[in-house]
Amino acid sequence: MKSVYKITFLICITVLVSSCHNTSEPNYQYMPNMYEPVSYNTYSEAPVFKNGKEGQLPAPGTINRGFEVYEYPNTTAGYEASKISLKSPIDSLSTKDSEKAKELFEIYCAICHGNAGDGKGKLVTQGKFLGVPSYKDRPTITAGSIFHVQTYGLNSMGSYANQLSAHERWLVSAYVLKLQSEL
Repeated sequence: MKSVYKITFLICITVLVSSCHNTSEPNYQYMPNMYEPVSYNTYSEAPVFKNGKEGQLPAPGTINRGFEVYEYPNTTAGYEASKISLKSPIDSLSTKDSEKAKELFEIYCAICHGNAGDGKGKLVTQGKFLGVPSYKDRPTITAGSIFHVQTYGLNSMGSYANQLSAHERWLVSAYVLKLQSEL
């Protein structure tokens, strides 16, 4: 008999609890800001933008913070102009800058150009790339032309503008000229 009372009591409690639940209105939320953000959701349309778009474009003529404008185009004329008129902001390499330049050269350039700049890097000796010139055979290169080639790339050499900052590219340019004078 006690089990019948227990079962009846549990059924009554279950009916009582389930009858209090209203599906049309949510129950109390403990931290509503976590469920309903105060700000706009990412990539959502918002009335503050023109025509309800997802976002706005930057103002014309603006550049990214930290971006340095390079005014020479990626053309043969741009290469020739950089060779003639582009000058390095680095007067001379200090010992600290020379070590940094050597390190950058060995990381990015020596695999093809060789540690001495003789055009006999590891990829060249393995036959992966052919025709990498020695810096000794290129007397017409200048710091500006080296910087330009590092910025845009030339022939099978790709651009290093994403890997090296402008200052680092100038360091490598100065180091290449130093290697050229030693050959």
